Amino acid sequence: MADLTNADASTLGALLQRGEVSCLELMRATLDRIHARNPVFNAIVNLAPDEVLLAAASAADEELKAGRLRGWLHGIPIAIKDASDALGFPTTKGCELLARNKPPRDSIMTARMKAAGCIVIGKTTTPELGLGSHTFSTLWGATGNGWDPAVSAGGSSGGAATCLAQRMLPIADGSDFMGSLRNPAGWNHVYGMRPTQGRVPQAGNPDVWIDMLSTEGPMGRSIDDVARLLVTQSGHDARSPLSLQSPLEWNGETDPALLRGLKIGWLADIGGHLATEPGVLEACRDALRHFESAGAVVEQIPLGFDAAKVWECWLTWRRAIAGPRVGALMQLPGAKEKIKPEAQWEYECSLGLSYMEFRLASQVRSAFYQHMRTLFERWDVLVLPSAQCWPFDVSWRWPKEIAGRAMDTYHRWMEVTIYATLAGCPSLVVPAGFHPNGKWPMGMQLIGPYGADAFVLRVGKAYEGLRRDFIALRPAE
Repeated sequence: MADLTNADASTLGALLQRGEVSCLELMRATLDRIHARNPVFNAIVNLAPDEVLLAAASAADEELKAGRLRGWLHGIPIAIKDASDALGFPTTKGCELLARNKPPRDSIMTARMKAAGCIVIGKTTTPELGLGSHTFSTLWGATGNGWDPAVSAGGSSGGAATCLAQRMLPIADGSDFMGSLRNPAGWNHVYGMRPTQGRVPQAGNPDVWIDMLSTEGPMGRSIDDVARLLVTQSGHDARSPLSLQSPLEWNGETDPALLRGLKIGWLADIGGHLATEPGVLEACRDALRHFESAGAVVEQIPLGFDAAKVWECWLTWRRAIAGPRVGALMQLPGAKEKIKPEAQWEYECSLGLSYMEFRLASQVRSAFYQHMRTLFERWDVLVLPSAQCWPFDVSWRWPKEIAGRAMDTYHRWMEVTIYATLAGCPSLVVPAGFHPNGKWPMGMQLIGPYGADAFVLRVGKAYEGLRRDFIALRPAE
């Protein structure tokens, strides 16, 4: 194969298993690509030494020769997001206070990916403490967009998305609280999926009952890769008691008639509630026409629920979850000087939160979930943009206004992602279009009912089949 780094993980796995390519050849090609492109984009940190990784690849080759196939990721190089633990690598979360934080074990997700055969080569960048959808930190600096390093990669899985766009990795993991798997995927012309709440178990958080708004999940350049990685990551674990018992199945097949008569509810900007830059909605609406050409029915619909109330509910939940995470670090020496102001703001906002406020927000969230459930009785899929603005200057901390409307918090510009999060629904971001300058991508969210991850992936694969040449586009060298 002429360019191994342009292939997805499923293709590479098949080549390796047939003996047409060796794990060593793949590792060399991957490292060559990283050494050439990472200095420009700053998406991978704590990369293991070349000699260590080449030795691991040679060992994977020996296993294949002996007939010992670990799994579909056997010999595939992967860098884990720097918010999840991988044995032998620091989990810094982009925070200076955690620069030497060596975990004692792999996270559940990392362990499952290793069991499927991957070789962990390093970590992908994340904003400090994973907060904010723009990947920069004082520890690692800013990560450039895979299509234009002068603008943001998104976040918090920005390093992973840029690595995929720049062909430094064939597949990647990420995590998502407020669009962290979705915004960077949309801005880098790749796929990212926030799975159903509980689909991917997590351990290590001090709380295993309430702290479920964040989830890990897959990213990739093909739907098959995203689906197969989600199968690998998912499944109940007793350490995560609310993780789903039902297994996720994927055979890669899609019914050609799936889109015929499919009912798609286009939520657009929620009736003007969401500030949205010019061109964003148009790019998504143009993408939806491909669904219509295949027989789907697309209709712009109202949310039907008070969007301002959803936002206030979100702020309370976020205070309850993000604040204590930051608070645990605020007790460390130098915290006030070394933790970014946005994170300290999250902590300070959480200090006055009462049980009654949280209880009422939980009731609003419950009502919103029930409302979304009724929407899915009429619509098969709901669609929103993956972001409200185009990638912005990489030197900014966050956009202060969108389309003339002031952003009153550092994350208000990502409000478009909270609906799937609060309802616990699976949301798959697919490439939608480009800015008129031709180099800034935009994605759109395909949101399905709670638990319908496989269905959403099948819809995504049908869309992939309609736009194969468009999705295969890659950045200019």
